[in-house]
Amino acid sequence: MSIHSLLRAFVSIIALSFAAMAGAQGASQAAARGDYQLGAGDVIKITVFQSPDLATEARISENGVISFPLVGVVRVGGMSPTAVEQMLAKRLRDGRFLQDPQVTVNVLQFRSQQVSVLGKVGKPGRYPLETTGMRLSEVLALAGGVTETGADEIVLMTMRDGRMQRLVIDLVQMFNVGDLSQDMPMAAGDVIYVNEAPQFFVYGQVQRSGMYRLDRGLTVAQAIAKGGGLTLRGTDKGVRVHRRYGNRTVQVLEPKLDDPVYPDDLIFVRESIF
Repeated sequence: MSIHSLLRAFVSIIALSFAAMAGAQGASQAAARGDYQLGAGDVIKITVFQSPDLATEARISENGVISFPLVGVVRVGGMSPTAVEQMLAKRLRDGRFLQDPQVTVNVLQFRSQQVSVLGKVGKPGRYPLETTGMRLSEVLALAGGVTETGADEIVLMTMRDGRMQRLVIDLVQMFNVGDLSQDMPMAAGDVIYVNEAPQFFVYGQVQRSGMYRLDRGLTVAQAIAKGGGLTLRGTDKGVRVHRRYGNRTVQVLEPKLDDPVYPDDLIFVRESIF
């Protein structure tokens, strides 16, 4: 099994875990209550114990406000659900509407804080950050993980230190070495892009000429093996590689069998003269 396949299996395990979590709505809401910051577009449900007439479902406006019975228009944007509970309870108590109100706020729809996942993933789209500190691997898992044709390196467009940055993150390095510093927390507006994996071409006296995914560390001999190996008329002597440098320059090389293959290499296997 290739490194990329192992990585995809790992991300799939994470994806299954998140699918199970999504099914437990109450657990998800409990995780979001303490640190999620409400914003425009979020839909919340407010209930007050033993006061069913005060039950309210509201979408937070662009100005970050909602309307709540008895209290009127209140600003909740930028607050956590727990903070909103405390604020509404205080206003109901201070207004002498209820003596000891017990207010509960649940988030029904997360809309204000989202990230975009594009490219070679199972389910491209926009995904909500249901808790503060959701990490790159978690968002990728929600998007179905990297597909078989996806690259090991991904691009993250993010606002850090007050400026837009383009970060390249090596998923294989992150998981194989355990460098979880690259598994950074996501922020609203981040864009994750998974490019297509690099490829190479093999033709000539091989069983299956064509284009193949370039796995990390692939050698010329392994590339020929991916093409099904030599035909009865083929020889691994004098293999030629057409390699592009820059946008135009192409050089024809005669590599060793244990030399590495580079993206877009075109490997030609010659016919034996005997």
